[in-house]
Amino acid sequence: MIERPRWMGLWYDAAKSVLHLAGSIFFRVQYSGQENIPPTGGLIIAANHQSTLDPPLIGIGVPRRLNFLARKTLYRFSPFGMLIRSLDAIPLDQEGSPLAGLREALRRVREGEGTLIFPEGSRSWDGKIAPFQGGFTVLARRSNATIVPAAIEGAWDAWPRWEWFPRTGNVHVHYGAAMPPDEVHRLRGDALVREVERRVREIHAELCRRPVFARRTHRRKPPNPLPPD
Repeated sequence: MIERPRWMGLWYDAAKSVLHLAGSIFFRVQYSGQENIPPTGGLIIAANHQSTLDPPLIGIGVPRRLNFLARKTLYRFSPFGMLIRSLDAIPLDQEGSPLAGLREALRRVREGEGTLIFPEGSRSWDGKIAPFQGGFTVLARRSNATIVPAAIEGAWDAWPRWEWFPRTGNVHVHYGAAMPPDEVHRLRGDALVREVERRVREIHAELCRRPVFARRTHRRKPPNPLPPD
């Protein structure tokens, strides 16, 4: 495990408690499948990406410390930059070279920590899952990590990427069956990407069949044409 100042651990736990309370009040967050998350060892949570809400709402359901990759552009807004620094997020330079951030993520996972990854690469415009990119598989294989596929539903309805502020809603998160290191190494090349994507899509489809989501009669439409990323 990575050594950190004691205050950083206490602050992480306090922030997690506050976010859990806020998530319960504003988004009625429900979690399932947490028993599938191994309590120790290198871990990668691979999930779909619907909203800015995804990192905190997926993260607070994980019963162990989790690392987050944060775009370097997020650090430009000083208050938010201070917040994610205090939580020891990993800066990722998507406009230049992301190698430094990925090397740090690799170091932490090798040390037995967990990291949340969104293989789609960016937030969804329509709530649907985009094809997965394969970068996370290099991290998983080199760190000998367990992969836990996960899915979130309802976050897109609560805060789609073109809106400035969220609204209340229902959000559910499910953590699927773990893929241990031997299974990760057995799936060669793009087979691992396809398998993780298949599992995340399957979990997401199950969430969408839950009554609170199945009875939806109206969903917001993204702007047309879409703004540039």
